[in-house]
Amino acid sequence: MDEPRDDHRPEHESGILTRDELREPALYRVLLHNDDYTTMEFVVLILIDIFRKSAEEAAEIMLSVHEKGTGVCGMYPREIAELRIRQVTGRAREAGFPLLCTMEKE
Repeated sequence: MDEPRDDHRPEHESGILTRDELREPALYRVLLHNDDYTTMEFVVLILIDIFRKSAEEAAEIMLSVHEKGTGVCGMYPREIAELRIRQVTGRAREAGFPLLCTMEKE
């Protein structure tokens, strides 16, 4: 015999999430891509200013961009990743560089 439904339990209230329903947001890798025009110094500056990397971390990521073609700037929820990409693109265009910044889901 079926048990009677108790629709007044918290997990059945409209708009309320139970612990089982709460999830961490998906994370996205923000990537810088190598090109033949953007200077290494500008890439380091972007990494320090926008991604809050130390000078040492920024230099390591810049070398990855230069040697491997891409470098991971960080992992962020979608909205923050999109904001960082807009910031990088805006600063690069203002400085006259074609620096490409993209994101990919973790």
